[in-house]
Amino acid sequence: MPRTADHTARRAQIADALVRVAARDGLHAATMRSVATEAGVSLRLVQYYFHTKSGLLTGALHHLEQQSHRRWAERLAGLPDPVPPRAFVEAFLTEALPTDEPSRAFHLVGTSYAMLALTDPELATPDFAAGIGRLQQQLTDALIRAADHGELVPGLDPRQEAARLVALANGLGTGLLAGQHTTAAATELVRYHLDQLFPTT
Repeated sequence: MPRTADHTARRAQIADALVRVAARDGLHAATMRSVATEAGVSLRLVQYYFHTKSGLLTGALHHLEQQSHRRWAERLAGLPDPVPPRAFVEAFLTEALPTDEPSRAFHLVGTSYAMLALTDPELATPDFAAGIGRLQQQLTDALIRAADHGELVPGLDPRQEAARLVALANGLGTGLLAGQHTTAAATELVRYHLDQLFPTT
């Protein structure tokens, strides 16, 4: 019987293959068979781990979310504990922008998944919205800490501002992928927005 670590590694191998196919050919081209070919495994093995295409897409999205959170944590490493709220938020926004291959793949697959879910009930699972909700709650908590320490503009609603930060990240990310913004312009806009939230820092 394969060890749990073997199962985890195999699922990650298949999820990474889906991401490569999606980044190269578009998420619509990521079939069970094309992913199996990309991963160098049998179609039966892909079906064993993910059962359906919707399960495969959802699994890959969770895999990307975990990778993104690890990179976010790496950006926070070495900062004071607890991490200052502005630095926490800035690290999130910087990681969310598709400025390298890992973050580009995350944004591309996530956006494509959201568009497909509009017309495919099997993809419109609570898990997708729950992932965004968890992220938004982390940002809300950081903004609440900032408000408690007088680091946030008085009168702002941390929950609403967290929702706006998620929307900003999504919009800027799509604009970068489409060539509407340059990395420098997107980074400048992020800093401008943070200055409106944290004027004293």
